[in-house]
Amino acid sequence: MSTPSYGSRLPASFLTPGTSSFSDFLAEQSPALLPTSRSVPQGNAGDLSPHGTTIVSATFPGGVIMAGDRRATMGNIIAQRDIQKVFPADEFSCVGIAGAAGLAVEMVRLFQTELEHYEKIEGVTLSMDGKANRLAALIRANLGLAMQGLSVVPLFSGYDLSAEQGRIFSYDVTGGRYEETAFHSVGSGSMFARGALKKLYREDLSEAECVTAVVQALYDAADDDSATGGPDVSRRIFPIVQVITGNGGRRMPDDEVAAIADQVIAGRLRRPDGPAADLI
Repeated sequence: MSTPSYGSRLPASFLTPGTSSFSDFLAEQSPALLPTSRSVPQGNAGDLSPHGTTIVSATFPGGVIMAGDRRATMGNIIAQRDIQKVFPADEFSCVGIAGAAGLAVEMVRLFQTELEHYEKIEGVTLSMDGKANRLAALIRANLGLAMQGLSVVPLFSGYDLSAEQGRIFSYDVTGGRYEETAFHSVGSGSMFARGALKKLYREDLSEAECVTAVVQALYDAADDDSATGGPDVSRRIFPIVQVITGNGGRRMPDDEVAAIADQVIAGRLRRPDGPAADLI
């Protein structure tokens, strides 16, 4: 797809302050560049695209954790073993992708630009609710492709500076936005991950304990869902973990995640079904 040519000078619309929504600006100036403007063959196109699977997020006092496995599938084939499914959205938020991988990555890039554009135009950072609503609008714009099998269902988490706490938002393919309490998971292995977190999660978890809990949840998801990849010890491929606190967000270094994953695996050698939850 070719991009529009404007010669040596940009049109006045590019230089004049206008809408704080980059996607609205793009729809007005170059609608063909929007991911949702592309047509696909009639029928279900879901089998034509690699799909990302399980994303898990959980809050802890002072922040929120998001982690994703690394496997992408295409039908019964493993399309990629080390795909990235968790991305920073801005300094204080992140988004994890499940569904059609190519469209999901484009949507994340557009969302990142949307938040940066808003901050440049308005001079302030968009609120946590505002970010969640902007992502809902992008998902809603993808509804036509979702009905043809190319759905994108992200998970959005971040630290709310005004409320001074971590928050988690889930979505459906129509752009419906739902705030979750404590923890949540999306993707093909989500029910197994949530089941694990129901037993392991506590409100007083430390950051390290919360990361361990979500890695345990991803391990359980991989144990029962073929589309979710567990820690790959031979290739040293481990989940991507994003930690967000009042000081901002950071991707946990691979060696730190590997150390936690190795502890989880060692525990599973002793007890394959995982750690027992304390009874109250």
